[in-house]
Amino acid sequence: MVRHAEFPNHKVYETTLAGRTLKVDIGKVAGLANGACMVFFGDTTVLVTATMAKQPRDGVDFFPLSVDYEERLYAVGRIPGSFMRREGRPGEKAILVSRLIDRQIRPFFPSDMRNDVCVNATVLSVDYDDSPEIAAMLGTAIALSISDIPWHGPIAGIQVGFANGSPIMCPNREQRAESVLQLTVAGSEEKIVMIEAGAQQLPDDDMLRSIKEAHVVIKELIDFIKKIKAENFKEPATYPSMKLPEEYFEAVKEYARDKVREAVDTDDKTVRDARIDAITADIKEHFAEQFPDCDGLEGEAMYKLEKFVVRRMLLDEGKRVDGRSLTDVRPLASEVGVIPRVHGSALFTRGQTQVLTICTLGTLRDAQELDTTFEETEKRYIHHYNFPGYSTGEAKPSRSPGRREIGHGALAERALEPVIPTEEEFPYAIRLVSEVVSSNGSTSQGSVCGSTLALMDAGVPIKTPIAGISCGLVTEGDRHITFTDIQGIEDFFGDMDFKVAGSKTGITAIQVDIKNDGLTYQIIEEAFEKTRIARGEILDEIMLKALPAPRPELSPYAPKMIRMTIDPDKIREVIGKGGSVIQKITAETNTKIDIEDDGSVCIASINAADGEKAKKMIEAIAKDPEVGDMYYGKVVRIMNFGAFVELSPGKEGLIRINQLDNKFVEKVEDVLNIGDETWCKVIEIDEKGRINLSRKQALRELEEKKGE
Repeated sequence: MVRHAEFPNHKVYETTLAGRTLKVDIGKVAGLANGACMVFFGDTTVLVTATMAKQPRDGVDFFPLSVDYEERLYAVGRIPGSFMRREGRPGEKAILVSRLIDRQIRPFFPSDMRNDVCVNATVLSVDYDDSPEIAAMLGTAIALSISDIPWHGPIAGIQVGFANGSPIMCPNREQRAESVLQLTVAGSEEKIVMIEAGAQQLPDDDMLRSIKEAHVVIKELIDFIKKIKAENFKEPATYPSMKLPEEYFEAVKEYARDKVREAVDTDDKTVRDARIDAITADIKEHFAEQFPDCDGLEGEAMYKLEKFVVRRMLLDEGKRVDGRSLTDVRPLASEVGVIPRVHGSALFTRGQTQVLTICTLGTLRDAQELDTTFEETEKRYIHHYNFPGYSTGEAKPSRSPGRREIGHGALAERALEPVIPTEEEFPYAIRLVSEVVSSNGSTSQGSVCGSTLALMDAGVPIKTPIAGISCGLVTEGDRHITFTDIQGIEDFFGDMDFKVAGSKTGITAIQVDIKNDGLTYQIIEEAFEKTRIARGEILDEIMLKALPAPRPELSPYAPKMIRMTIDPDKIREVIGKGGSVIQKITAETNTKIDIEDDGSVCIASINAADGEKAKKMIEAIAKDPEVGDMYYGKVVRIMNFGAFVELSPGKEGLIRINQLDNKFVEKVEDVLNIGDETWCKVIEIDEKGRINLSRKQALRELEEKKGE
């Protein structure tokens, strides 16, 4: 007997967002997850699930949350280009969206929970007018809200553009093309909980206005989510709390507070870590008999105590562990041209943070191809960021880049993208690699500064230099304090890492990580002001003194580019059968040549003369010979009646024996042999297109010009 499936808990909710329909489908699919929903934003569809492990994970001292934004290429009607023809490792864009969602929701989970929580957002269909990222963000908040997973939401997030002097909520495809801002904002009803932005040097005031207007829409979306939650409420599940025993921590605090206060009071991370390690060992030994059940918790107790001490120093004394004022930037240094033979390099130092950035220039063929559901299919400007273990003094082997490396590389890439010259202005693919050689906080912003200098050292004509800096925060109730240029310990124990990159004119990138319940407009405004002042000081006092402007010429090791255009009908002749002609040109001139379908030609060579030679060879092929044209060609065949000369690859002409010289020639070999190069002039093109040449007329004209 066959029965039709029934879905007794199936519900559909609708609202509008930026004038488009937003529909949420609950109770029909993924019923075994703790919470699930299907979000339809226009024709864009994303399935979001939230699942929690029944038991806590053993041996971890953190909340194990994982967020995966999963692209399916069928969503845009494509078959994956890999050998297996299936999706593999997430692309960079998908990883960035996963990080984006993670940063929004993580602060709202209980910090003492150790049960794994997995959020999966699967992109099922994409309409480029309606962002799947928005659908995934809202779907995550809904799936968690209707689940029994302990979570202190809801929150909501949207994207914002900016054009014609005004913010645009959830811009469509056409509006995104005109926008000077790509902003993602998430918030609760009261505060902003996440900001990520790329902008075309947008002033602080316009950025703040965009955030405020986004918050109005976010509150409306939260009301929508609250309605869904109320009608699908589940009692939050209980979990074993891994909170540090209060009695044990109070005893540790009483015993070691002053010792920790003295230990952290240094600007040297190595010294501080050694002191803390010694105190941790002392605590383990001192409390072994009094708290035998807490053996192994001394590290967690020290973390909590160190956090308490650092925050109290900032809030009560306005004092930072390295003695700086709240607006002081750590000691800075910058140097360019530090690595020989590479196309451009720079070393940027801020305190104990050092970033070495290398710039490499390539042909447009070196642009990165992207296999993704996003609109972008390739990138000619790429930024990579590496964070090896030795940079923090850790002995660990190198691995492929993780989400942190990808996220920080993308932040620096976004910061500099607005000032990269266009392909027409600078026909190169550009790759930057930032090697973090020492880390004590704010390496991503150090890579922004180092990358600007490396580009300038390579001779890339960027529109204006960009610098980056971060702002920290400590809060207590209604009190808060912000401070410029956070180092590692202030990042670990503070409430915010507010990274801002930009020029003196405006902002090009923002990334905000928070550990509290959100930011007020006042805090955001203070962060903008502090980072704006610091950026100007870094640019004027350090970076532009190392190199005031892009070098006027490229490195001698960088490829030289020549752009030209030929008749598209001539492309076949330039390429030749099986690529024989273009291969011959590149072999003879030691160049790389890219030809587009519209006839655009890009010639790359290390030696400028080689590039010019290749250009002339292509021009000779693409241009139909005319009577009177002069050529310098190579003899490729000899007959008894004359010599055939190659005017350009694939194109030959005949010098008859009576046109070889001004005197009588009995045998062709008396004047020319195979392999000789000679001047010749086109004197006739017959009805079959055969080209007749004259060497004697060419030599006569050259003599006459020489006499002039």
